[in-house]
Amino acid sequence: MNKLLKHIEFNSRILHGKPVIKGTRISVEIILKKLSQNISADEILTDYPNLTISDIKAALAYASELLSTDELLTISAQIK
Repeated sequence: MNKLLKHIEFNSRILHGKPVIKGTRISVEIILKKLSQNISADEILTDYPNLTISDIKAALAYASELLSTDELLTISAQIK
């Protein structure tokens, strides 16, 4: 298991149980969305001073682990 994943936690009382960076209310989802919008890690760290570069890497590691499972769900996306 990736050591970075220790940065991720789940708590049903925080963001309805979505994965978040441990000790924060910052979701893995928001980090991934920002990265996908070409927002740099440095900009994310400026916007969220509680985060570290390891937290951002942990969000990526978590997404990678999810995609490494045997079962994948496909989604339809329209890109404009």
